Amino acid sequence: MKVFFNNSCKICRAEINIYKKESVENLNWVDITNNKNAEIETKKSDKQLLRRLHVEENGKIYVGIDAFLLIWKKIPKYRFLYKFFKLPIIYQLFYLGYEIVAFFLYLKNRHQLN
Repeated sequence: MKVFFNNSCKICRAEINIYKKESVENLNWVDITNNKNAEIETKKSDKQLLRRLHVEENGKIYVGIDAFLLIWKKIPKYRFLYKFFKLPIIYQLFYLGYEIVAFFLYLKNRHQLN
């Protein structure tokens, strides 16, 4: 599984570094900053990659909260988050919250776009 994240964003980097410390096998971390290969692999533009977290698993791309759910499902310490946030009503609230936060992080980091 590949996780495509913005290492240039302090908040994004801090969160991903927490997950990296868990040293889970088969979790590959890919910085999207000026990374044309990430755009090719995901078939997403630099703007789309910057806007939300992306995960590739078994040839399928997961975006936003679905990407987070996959990460949490793979990390034993965070599996409880997966179980909680996949609940239908909680999922919808999480979706809305994530989209708001992701939008403001995008505005903060859009200067990275060429």
